[in-house]
Amino acid sequence: MDINFNKNEDHNKLLLSDLKRKLAKVKLGGGEKRIEKLHQQGKMTARERIDYLLDPKTNSIEIGAFAGDEMYEEHGGCPSAGVVVKIGYIKGKQCIVVANDATVKAGAWFPITGKKNLRAQEIAIENKLPIIYLVDSAGVYLPLQDEIFPDKEHFGRIFRNNAIMSSMGITQIAAVMGSCVAGGAYLPIMSDEALIVDKTGSIFLAGSYLVKAAIGESIDNETLGGATTHCEISGVTDYKAKDDKDALDTIKNIVDKIGDFDKAGYNRIAAKKPAADPNEIYGILPKSRAEQYDMMEIIKRLVDESEFEEYKAGYGQSLITGYARIDGWAVGIVANQRKVVKTKKGEMQFGGVIYSDSADKATRFIANCNQKKIPLVFLQDVTGFMVGSKSEHGGIIKDGAKMVNAVSNSVVPKFTVVVGNSYGAGNYAMCGKAYDPRLIFAWPSAELAVMGGAQAAKVLLQIEASSLKAKGQELSAEEEQKLFDKIKAKYDKQVSPYYAAARIWTDAIIDPLDTRKWISMGIEAANHAPIEKQFNLGVIQV
Repeated sequence: MDINFNKNEDHNKLLLSDLKRKLAKVKLGGGEKRIEKLHQQGKMTARERIDYLLDPKTNSIEIGAFAGDEMYEEHGGCPSAGVVVKIGYIKGKQCIVVANDATVKAGAWFPITGKKNLRAQEIAIENKLPIIYLVDSAGVYLPLQDEIFPDKEHFGRIFRNNAIMSSMGITQIAAVMGSCVAGGAYLPIMSDEALIVDKTGSIFLAGSYLVKAAIGESIDNETLGGATTHCEISGVTDYKAKDDKDALDTIKNIVDKIGDFDKAGYNRIAAKKPAADPNEIYGILPKSRAEQYDMMEIIKRLVDESEFEEYKAGYGQSLITGYARIDGWAVGIVANQRKVVKTKKGEMQFGGVIYSDSADKATRFIANCNQKKIPLVFLQDVTGFMVGSKSEHGGIIKDGAKMVNAVSNSVVPKFTVVVGNSYGAGNYAMCGKAYDPRLIFAWPSAELAVMGGAQAAKVLLQIEASSLKAKGQELSAEEEQKLFDKIKAKYDKQVSPYYAAARIWTDAIIDPLDTRKWISMGIEAANHAPIEKQFNLGVIQV
């Protein structure tokens, strides 16, 4: 291995170490003292509940672990958005589990909490996956109620989705394992079956204090809405559990009886490991996002037996397209090429730029995958579409629009891996979050923005200098550098994969070696939902 490989490996493993450190902190939720307080109440934490519920020694993936990261600091923070979401297996059946974290503001809903819950329901709806709610929440976080209460993507949408999923036949099971108040009380009762834990679980539209203030009635919370009340008097809940584990065991028993599902029919054979060592990804991926590398070498370390059937290999070489298998599943891969390539036009340095011929090739390939019912995997390291008079005169906008059209109208499941850069319209064409990938996740090396930090800082600096010049002012070289550094530092923070993950622009930041697991579990989930419409590109310019 050369010196650059070793430098890249050291850099990427440091990024991975930082990821693991941040994840360890996130998993503490509201902190060790609050965890201990829950234990003293006889309750398990959200993560302990999920770990107990899921089958031991089986794969699982966590959605939105970094949601809320470094947001709401003035309110004490909201680690992991105050809710834990995982896709895993219960009695061998793939499910999605949503658990309120009562160590974070008593499980109160921040705006990002609502967004994360809606993302979990979206995954359940798209893939027709059973969804389990483990409820322990104080309801809406009142200081931010205007950002969580009234809009289409806010709190109330959760219950609307409950109703929609029920009509679709998607299993929903809810266990009330702590507080469940006000509007939040509708979630478990709009599920198919509801459990409540004796003495620690409670459901009511208004607690005892509010009841006293509103109608003058004096009553304690347990009598008002505890397990005995709702299992024996109101009939609101279906099962009374003696403790958390009893409730979770009941859920396991219910899930165990669910019948089989209709399959979408995606092609799968016995899985085989890549022939090339996946650990070498750390050394292949460059330290700098501006450096070149061969994306094909990354692909060989992700796909079964490192076998890849490339489509139109000699044409449109700034994009790699072709067929492979990941953990046995047949996939179509669309990936940005980042190396210098020799063509009949001469030597071309792609650097993640999409050219007209590449966009045209990708459009045709995406159509082929839809025709053959093959899930699509996008490997993003894209700086955007090619600019300049030659590209404009050649119709780059038209060809880019064709690719965006194909991605938008694709009916097979799509999965997006942000390997490196994800800039501008390149993010869109390579199936960014706005284009409904079933899962979108990033490596620690990822950057998401309209453009890179240095380029953006130069543009913004030029605008600022021009504005000052119009007022008769000039920046000295020293002032210009200082302003550039300030703008770049702010922009660099926003292009970080953690900034994107905090806002759920991506579902996760993962170790590159977990990529195969994420894609495999994603396709397995998608296989629960047969395709119900035909692929149609609509009107495009040819």
